[in-house]
Amino acid sequence: LCPCLIYGAYIFLPFDAPLLPTVSARLVYTLRCAAFATFPIVLGMIVSAISRLCSSALEPFGELHQEVEIHRTYISQSIHLFILYFFNMAVLATYLPQELLKLIPLLTGLFAISRLIFWTSYAIGRSYRAFGFSMTFLPLLAMLLWNLYGMFVLEPENLLS
Repeated sequence: LCPCLIYGAYIFLPFDAPLLPTVSARLVYTLRCAAFATFPIVLGMIVSAISRLCSSALEPFGELHQEVEIHRTYISQSIHLFILYFFNMAVLATYLPQELLKLIPLLTGLFAISRLIFWTSYAIGRSYRAFGFSMTFLPLLAMLLWNLYGMFVLEPENLLS
């Protein structure tokens, strides 16, 4: 489903990436796009704080209720995946040709949407969370494989420079 979503958005969404000739410009562009991917994490922190305040726990640092634990687990997993996603997108932006830089905001949007889907399905039941997790993890795995391919096969002479 992820390749179909990315391909459809790439073809049908009417925007293009700005002209980014240097590596530093591409990294700044990736950093700015990645700021939008933090939205689901910040939203999760807000909901977690509200659920903790509304919780019927007598001790604030005591045993957490299930509804509070769901949000805390979601935030923790999302932060870990965001770090991996961001670093892979930054490396990907250095290898992509100019005409494919439109993928950076599309991958950012896919990350944000898939984390929200994961959060919703995780709140419904733990057995339903595989779809949202796979929508986050499989594009991450594809980016990692492409980055390794780019580093070791396409440009092995520029591996560390």
